[in-house]
Amino acid sequence: MSEAQTASVQPLLVEERPGYRVLTLNRPQKLNAFDDALHAVLLRALEDAGRDPACRAVLLSGAGRAFCAGQDLAEPGLTGGDADLGAVLERGWNPLVRAIRTLPKPVVCAVQGTAAGAGASLAFACDITLAAEDARFAQAFIRIGLVPDSGATWTLPRLAGPQRARALAMLGDPVTGAEAAAWGLVWRAVPAAALTEEAHALCARLVRLPARGLAAIKRAMDAAEANTLDAQLALEAELQRDLGRGADYGEGVAAFQQKRPARFEGAPE
Repeated sequence: MSEAQTASVQPLLVEERPGYRVLTLNRPQKLNAFDDALHAVLLRALEDAGRDPACRAVLLSGAGRAFCAGQDLAEPGLTGGDADLGAVLERGWNPLVRAIRTLPKPVVCAVQGTAAGAGASLAFACDITLAAEDARFAQAFIRIGLVPDSGATWTLPRLAGPQRARALAMLGDPVTGAEAAAWGLVWRAVPAAALTEEAHALCARLVRLPARGLAAIKRAMDAAEANTLDAQLALEAELQRDLGRGADYGEGVAAFQQKRPARFEGAPE
């Protein structure tokens, strides 16, 4: 690909599906490693999805043979004695992780090929992550003298437990998608040929579920990481009180009693 062709390629592809949006990292020649442009456009796309009431879920994927190789180290200012890697995180990766975690809609991630460094961290930050069985997740920061970032030191111990998290971070060894599923790093591993179909089927299922209930689950699960039991019990009561007054609860109970599928508010036909 020529420099002119490379420059004309959109770094992120946005596709509208019934009830959900597909956001595809589109720098396949760089294994979808992030530069400043991809950071900016993905953050904007997540914010747009959050504002759109017709969008009830997001599918994050990568074009080509990899999901994401993390940060593009060819970007200016990333090497040398005056490099400020903390600024790179504060400007790019940290806002993305916060946007995914606070988006009041499920974010599904489909990982094929490589998910390395902050690319793996991004996958671990999503709500439900599917992986090809032969995908490879690597937290290889230690190989260049760095610490896992983009939330990985927070997510890894919670997903895989402290022993596995420390080994993954300190040794930098990759794990396959099948191993990642066995360890709880991702929800499920599937054959590579079935990954795309499985991811879209999952999104299609999510968009038919109660949107306010899904948003409340995200809020409750994240709050539980810091809450005491009493604080979490109080939050659950608050959320149930609010949801119990909504139309989706009434429809769900009626559908259960009438032995029919529920039709939740705002779900696509």
